[in-house]
Amino acid sequence: MRGTTIGVTVVLVGAAVAGAVVYAKLDGNITPDEAAAAELARYEKERPTALVEGAQNLLLIGSDSRSGSGNRRYGRDSGTERSDTTILLHLSADRRSATAVSLPRDLMVDVPSCRKPDGTRTEPMFAMFNYAFETGGSACTIRTVEKLTGIRIDHHVVVDFSGFKKMVDAVDGVEICLAEPIRDKAAKLRLPAGRVRLNGEQALGYVRARKSLGNGSDTDRMDRQQRFLGALVNKVRSNDVLLNPVKLYPVLDAATSSLTTDPSLASLRGLYELVRRVRHIPMERVQFLTVPRESYVYNANRDQLVEPAAEKLFARLRTDAPINVSGEVPGDSAAKEDSDSQSYDHPEYKEDSSSPAPTFRGNTAAEDGCK
Repeated sequence: MRGTTIGVTVVLVGAAVAGAVVYAKLDGNITPDEAAAAELARYEKERPTALVEGAQNLLLIGSDSRSGSGNRRYGRDSGTERSDTTILLHLSADRRSATAVSLPRDLMVDVPSCRKPDGTRTEPMFAMFNYAFETGGSACTIRTVEKLTGIRIDHHVVVDFSGFKKMVDAVDGVEICLAEPIRDKAAKLRLPAGRVRLNGEQALGYVRARKSLGNGSDTDRMDRQQRFLGALVNKVRSNDVLLNPVKLYPVLDAATSSLTTDPSLASLRGLYELVRRVRHIPMERVQFLTVPRESYVYNANRDQLVEPAAEKLFARLRTDAPINVSGEVPGDSAAKEDSDSQSYDHPEYKEDSSSPAPTFRGNTAAEDGCK
C-alpha cells in the first residue's frame, strides 16, 4: 500500500512539474509589445474613451515582415514591415457576438505623427492605411484606427507569415470549399474544386493571393480571408482539438510563439481569460465584414470609406449595438441618414426598417461555402 501511495505521489509530482514546465514554455513564447504600450501611454489623453463596460475591441495585425528565417522566402528583408491584413475585432459586452471588420491596406486615411523604430518622429500625413504600420508599427496603426473610427482599442495582436502557417499546421489543416480549381503559379497553389484541406503553406498562399484569384481586387481577397478565418475558428473550436491534449498543446505552442501582443495579453492567463469569455459565442454570431469602401476619387487603385455607411458601422461598434451581415445586400435598398431624409444606395449596406440592426455585406463562421 505504501509503495502504491509513493508511486501515485511520484506520478502526481511528475505531472505537476511537467505541467509547470509546459506552462512556463507557453507563457514565455508570447512577446509583449512594450514599445507600443509606452507610445500609446504618451497619447492617452487624445485616445477615445470606451463607452460600454465589458465590451472589448482588439486589433489583429498580419505583418508582412520578411525578417526571420521563416519569412525570408517571401521576399527580400528591407528592414520594414507592412500590415498585410488588419482586422478590428469587436466582442460584445454580453459575449454573445463577435464582429470582425477588415480594414483595407489601401484605404486613404489620416495617419498621425508617430515614433519610428530609430526614435525619430514622422509628420502627420494623409496616406494609405498600411503606411502607419510600416513607419510606426502597431502603436501608430492603433492610433490611426482610433482616429478613423472613434473606437477605443483595448488589445492588439501581431502575427507574421511564419506564425500564421504554424497555427494552420497545428490544427492539422483547415478545410475550405472552392467553387472552381486553382492553378496559381505566383501563390504556388494547385487545388481542385470542392472541399479541400489547406496546410499552412497553402493557406498562406490562399489568403495572400490578390491579382490571380477571384476578380483580382483587394476586396475579393479580404472576403477570402474572412471565409478562411471562419473555417479556422470552427476547426479550433471543435471538440477534436479543444478536448484532446495531444492536439491542443501544439496549437497552443504555435499560437503563443506566433504572437506579439500588448503586455496585458502577453501571458497564458491573459489569453485564457479572453478566450474563456468568447468560446461559447454561437458560430452564426461570429460575423465577418469589410468596412464599407469604394475606389478613392483621385486614384482608382486606392480606397476611401463609403459614408454614411462606415460611420453607422463605427457608431454601432462604439456603443455595442448589434449589426447583421448578409452575403447579398441589394444595391437599391434605401438607407436613411440620421441627419436628414437623404436616401443612400450602396451594395455594402442596407438600413432595414423591419430590423433594429442595419445589414452589411459579409458572412458568418457558420456558413458553409459548399452549400
